[in-house]
Amino acid sequence: MADYTIKVRRFQPESGEGPYWEEFNVDLDPSLSVLDGLLQAKDREDGSLAVRCSCRAAICGSCGMKINGQSGLGCKTQIGEAQELADKQASATGSGGEGNSIVIEPMGNMPVIKDLITDMESTHWTKIRRVTPWLLPHGEPPEREYIVEPESMIDITQSMACIQCGACVSSCLSMEADPDFIGPAALAKAYRFVGDPRDAETHERLHDLADDPHGIYDCTHCFSCIDACPKGVAPMDQIMRLRRKAGEEGIEDPNSGHDHEIAFVKIIEKKGTLDESLLLQESFAPGVKGKLKPSKRAIREMLGSIPTAIRGIKTGKMRSLHKLIPGVHPKLPDQDDVKAIYAHAEEHNEEFNLYIKGEEGELAEDDVEKGIERSTDPETSQEVKNG
Repeated sequence: MADYTIKVRRFQPESGEGPYWEEFNVDLDPSLSVLDGLLQAKDREDGSLAVRCSCRAAICGSCGMKINGQSGLGCKTQIGEAQELADKQASATGSGGEGNSIVIEPMGNMPVIKDLITDMESTHWTKIRRVTPWLLPHGEPPEREYIVEPESMIDITQSMACIQCGACVSSCLSMEADPDFIGPAALAKAYRFVGDPRDAETHERLHDLADDPHGIYDCTHCFSCIDACPKGVAPMDQIMRLRRKAGEEGIEDPNSGHDHEIAFVKIIEKKGTLDESLLLQESFAPGVKGKLKPSKRAIREMLGSIPTAIRGIKTGKMRSLHKLIPGVHPKLPDQDDVKAIYAHAEEHNEEFNLYIKGEEGELAEDDVEKGIERSTDPETSQEVKNG
């Protein structure tokens, strides 16, 4: 057993007061969870401490919370590991050595009901319903079940692993900046049906999510949802898949999100580095035609971006004025390596989906690196490239 101090952000709405911090001392084996520590504090010190939990086995997703600033599940986070992280964070800031408090807060981007309990209905579940989270199949339903090839479902198995804990929503920086953003959990759920071969509304779903200004192009690729997810769903990856499918469907979204992606890729291929001024032009007025006859929206967007460019110069992100002049931005010294990367990507067109594992356990490291999945049936064993 070891002694730990947990510092909990409390909020008791019946008191009429604002949030406050309270520390509890708990005595636990390091292998037990942060949730065990909270339940011990609730049992021994303060029965009014509110925390949501159920299975205590990282299955139900009820105990989502922030631990030392990181979103996750209280039942899956060992208290010994949480202590190590608290000490590491304190050491990095020069504020202490060992024995620092483990900081526990309610999930972010959601209204707090009481202590560590948040209102998931007003944000998480509302956004889940927004993406029509059920199958819209072809024609009349069959007499029994729909039959599909198992291989056709592999692509969506990763998104099906979601337990709706809301950890990705809690950590999403895009939602913090834009509360109307549909969010990583809902968009991962959307891909679960977009990628399902039984669904008949793929094009309509993609149009809906691409046309929404708070849809698939509102994600800023911060990777926070990938770090937070306790089940390896990687919501950002599912959002990128939605974008790719929207592009394959030829959807020209009014947000210029697809044009922005194409412009980004072409500029890097041409120069090996990003030309911010050219990116802006190609995103809103692509090609020669777009520049000779820009739309009203393109003019409005480019003029509206001037304050952002000025801030970039002041903060040093844009280090010199030449970056604002089209055609003057420098190239990397050797473009052959960059072009080789593009050529390899175009030739192989691989996407790694390593979530599926055989009954015999983990994949070998060399197979993981190659994106290979092995059959567990010895009679039909073969290597399958996922792409």
